[in-house]
Amino acid sequence: MAGNTFGSLFQLTTFGESHGAAIGGIIDGCPAGLEIDSDFVRSELQRRKPGQSHITTQRKEEDEVKFMSGIFEGKTTGHPIGFIIENTNQKSNDYEHIKGAYRPSHADFTYQEKYGIRDHRGGGRSSARETACRIVGGAVAKLYLKHLNISVQAYVSQVGHIKLEKKYQDLDLSKTEESIIRCPDAATAYKMVSYIEDIRKEGNTIGGIVSCVIKGTPAGLGEPVFDKLHADLGKAMLSINAVKGFEYGEGFNSIHFKGSELNDVFVSSGEVENNRKITTTTNHSGGIQGGISNGQDIYFNVAFKPVATIMQDQQSVDKDGNETTIKGKGRHDPCVLPRAVPIVESMAALVLADAVLRNKVAKI
Repeated sequence: MAGNTFGSLFQLTTFGESHGAAIGGIIDGCPAGLEIDSDFVRSELQRRKPGQSHITTQRKEEDEVKFMSGIFEGKTTGHPIGFIIENTNQKSNDYEHIKGAYRPSHADFTYQEKYGIRDHRGGGRSSARETACRIVGGAVAKLYLKHLNISVQAYVSQVGHIKLEKKYQDLDLSKTEESIIRCPDAATAYKMVSYIEDIRKEGNTIGGIVSCVIKGTPAGLGEPVFDKLHADLGKAMLSINAVKGFEYGEGFNSIHFKGSELNDVFVSSGEVENNRKITTTTNHSGGIQGGISNGQDIYFNVAFKPVATIMQDQQSVDKDGNETTIKGKGRHDPCVLPRAVPIVESMAALVLADAVLRNKVAKI
């Protein structure tokens, strides 16, 4: 199966299925000498793991990562970093009733058509279980970026019709983890959680938006023409399960502005080490111009659809084309957003780490 590796110089390759013995990956291209904070990696996995609250799936996975190579005495060696995460709480029988049927909006049909075979147990390779591997890769990328004073922080900004109206500059993002929905505004978070609870009682699901802010990015990251920084971020986000949309800066809202209103005007901010630092009066561009970072905050939104598995009867067909009725059973998220926040951060960190290394190669 192609398409299992992400990145150019800082690469992550993942393997494994939802109900297999384990999932895992290989991180390649990480510079030698980086101290790996195992507690930090573990805490990142805890943010994504199932069963962390009553508004997430109740599958119980501790998601303990085991590093197999590439780390010696707590530091990276510059060699491939291999790791595995064992699957310990599979309930494959929950999927026997849909073994021969195609679940609406799932990858069942497309996987069957492409490969001539499909793993019906939780979706196999198409399952969001794979994203735990991205968390490990993203955690290592975050540790690398930390040395460069680059931070990545995401939060839930919308659930269904309930929207956080404040801009990220007006939020205290340190409060994001205080709510099970991972929204930094307490009043909005309460409404979101209540809404998800109602949706779950209906046997239904709901989607929304995860917003992300990258601070400390130097100017000059990103490659023209096809590997623009925002293009790499877009690909990273759209590779996440259930993602249906990506926008950066003003995004789709840009159509409401005139050029004179949207342009980010350049100004000099004074002397910095005998050089004038160039900045902009606004940041409608979202920190990226011409596909290359300009030194301002990078911010973007990621739209997630409702989880496809619902606890209601749905019409479908089986592999022979016969009409059938199916209904979800087992343990599923009524809303994927709270667990998606660290995944968005991880993919963004992988993109930035790769961009930093590519930029070093580009300079003499």
